[in-house]
Amino acid sequence: MPYCDIAAMNEHLSEISLMVDPAAHAVLIVDKAGWHTTLKLKVPDNITLMFLPSKAPELNPQENIWQFMRDNWLSNRIFLDYDDILAHCCHAWNKLVEQPWIIMSIGMRDWEHGF
Repeated sequence: MPYCDIAAMNEHLSEISLMVDPAAHAVLIVDKAGWHTTLKLKVPDNITLMFLPSKAPELNPQENIWQFMRDNWLSNRIFLDYDDILAHCCHAWNKLVEQPWIIMSIGMRDWEHGF
């Protein structure tokens, strides 16, 4: 989807809900973006949102993933249009998922493993 907004988040939650086993309940950890906290959000009954504290990017490894992608594949570019941005982002994402050890190293937190 081209936007991060309430409609996109509602669609995202609906898709996640379909993948949750009928005997299970999903907990989705999210930051406090406006589209995560609005009362207009339709959270399915089989999902609970758990909010990260504000101003704590160290608790959200996804922030580090985005930074890695920007640093390595997306920065210092001039994009021609939306489709060009989308193509570059998809290419960067596909390069990253081909290297799961990179994702693991970026997302690993020593403190969460008792080191």
